Amino acid sequence: MAEITKKPVKITETILRDAHQSLIATRMTTEQMLPIIDKMDKVGYHAVECWGGATFDASLRFLKEDPWERLRKLRAGFKNTKLQMLFRGQNILGYNHYADDVVEYFVQKSIANGIDIIRIFDCLNDIRNLETAVKAANKEKGHAQIALSYTLGDAYTLDYWKDIAKKIEDMGANSLCIKDMAGLLTPYKAQELVQTLKESTSLPIDLHTHYTSGVASMTYLKAVEAGCDIIDTAMSPFALGTSQPATEVMVETFKGTEYDTGLNQELLAEIAEYFTPLREEALASGLMNTKVLGVNINTLRYQVPGGMLSNLVSQLKEMNAEDKYMEVLEEVPRVRKDFGEPPLVTPSSQIVGTQAVLNVVAGERYKMVSKESKKLLSGEFGQTVKPADPEVVKKCIGDAERITCRPADKIAPQLANIEKEMAQYKQQDEDVLSYALFPQVATEFFKYREAQQTKVDTTIADSDSKSYPV
Repeated sequence: MAEITKKPVKITETILRDAHQSLIATRMTTEQMLPIIDKMDKVGYHAVECWGGATFDASLRFLKEDPWERLRKLRAGFKNTKLQMLFRGQNILGYNHYADDVVEYFVQKSIANGIDIIRIFDCLNDIRNLETAVKAANKEKGHAQIALSYTLGDAYTLDYWKDIAKKIEDMGANSLCIKDMAGLLTPYKAQELVQTLKESTSLPIDLHTHYTSGVASMTYLKAVEAGCDIIDTAMSPFALGTSQPATEVMVETFKGTEYDTGLNQELLAEIAEYFTPLREEALASGLMNTKVLGVNINTLRYQVPGGMLSNLVSQLKEMNAEDKYMEVLEEVPRVRKDFGEPPLVTPSSQIVGTQAVLNVVAGERYKMVSKESKKLLSGEFGQTVKPADPEVVKKCIGDAERITCRPADKIAPQLANIEKEMAQYKQQDEDVLSYALFPQVATEFFKYREAQQTKVDTTIADSDSKSYPV
């Protein structure tokens, strides 16, 4: 029998970031993560994605945790494994564009606190919005991975992906990720796309998808056969549904083949055993909704990511218009086309979804226009792959000036002013960045932190003042 030529596929584990973000609204706490880190560190993952995305906001807002402290604790525990974060280009981890000095400082501090790989993406695939973060990561000797937001539409041809991949390599990226946030990539399309990218770039290719439409595991299989180097998976208790395919399943799939990951199923079983009670708790409390665990083929019909679907439902509920759900779903692709076919990923997914809701509820298209829709149409987020419909632009923003340059070129340095503004709360350099991204949420957290520290100090003082008999 001929000897197998080894081309092992690498695994990036998402359970500490995207998996719980997708299934339990990013509510896994640092204390729930820490006990299992030692075992996870022995697996031999390519990387563990554990920070960025919505974890930063959720830590401050809902868990009353310092995200920087979480990162430092994770770094201390993962002695042999690379740590990865998700970074929204010029938006960093927030929802607006920030000045270059804020982006540079955030990258610097992320790497200093323990991040090895920064996955950088832009909601419009406008690569001008990635340049500052990539340069900053290179300067700090970090690994800059650029993620292309995968989507469907007339403009998104194989030539489009081939061309943008070449530009990414020229920009100085260390690897390339196909970020299929809505689970739109089907198996044979993945094979075709990976083969095309392999022709135009020598960068390692990572594929990230979601199980939402039910095809993700098959998509990984065909992508790996086509030459994909890395796949993103989640430990089984927090896999499938709107999360990623299960780590153990993909490890078993490639076992004994040229793509064998070499990961130990016994060790993975112990890790799964640790997370299983956390899943049960989340289901019992309602934090994990069974709606996010099934297969939703509407994802492929309307190109709407799972998180966006749940947002639409809650918006319609608030407006007492839940009966309009199907109308809104049908309106989403129309609004997207009017807006220049942006990929549907944060924040463009929220913008398009909200506008579709307004169009349906108002009974007239673009009678009510959200502030964010106006920003998108005026070029504040960057350039869409196709021009927006001129009539829709006229109706929404009139003759207002449109930005054609890189949006951040119009933003003056912000760091010095931010530092002055929040000086009274600053306990560490990183606090300036928490405040820069989420001023109100961070202020609430800083006040909470101060109150907790005062409580601890008072308790210590009380115990010191007690006299005990010898």
